[in-house]
Amino acid sequence: MKIPTNVLDQSAITLSTLCLIHCLALPVIMIALPNIITTAVNQEFFHSLMVLCVLPISIFALTMGCKKHNKLSVALSGGLGLLLLVIAVVFGESHLGEFIEKVMTTIGALFIAIAHIQNYKLCLKAENCSC
Repeated sequence: MKIPTNVLDQSAITLSTLCLIHCLALPVIMIALPNIITTAVNQEFFHSLMVLCVLPISIFALTMGCKKHNKLSVALSGGLGLLLLVIAVVFGESHLGEFIEKVMTTIGALFIAIAHIQNYKLCLKAENCSC
């Protein structure tokens, strides 16, 4: 079964956006609704789970996309985002501090989302190319 890279790019964009929303909105929600803190999913577990989902999808989609459109910069941008996410998860809040971890996660998720948006657009152009 062949999965189109467009579907993988859209999945990775969705996961990156969820990660961004989680990182940026959760502190506001926790201030507004303190009871959520006691029932919220463990932050480190959530980050690890998201990275485990994003890594294979992103690597596969960006690799397949680069084979279509030959723009290595897209894969490098996505790779940088993945690296930032992995570093944030591996070292976590205990080594990096909460602020640095959130900044790295946010920047990493943005890099990944932007890379997948570029990959998606370039793949569409490559498929519609008449040359």
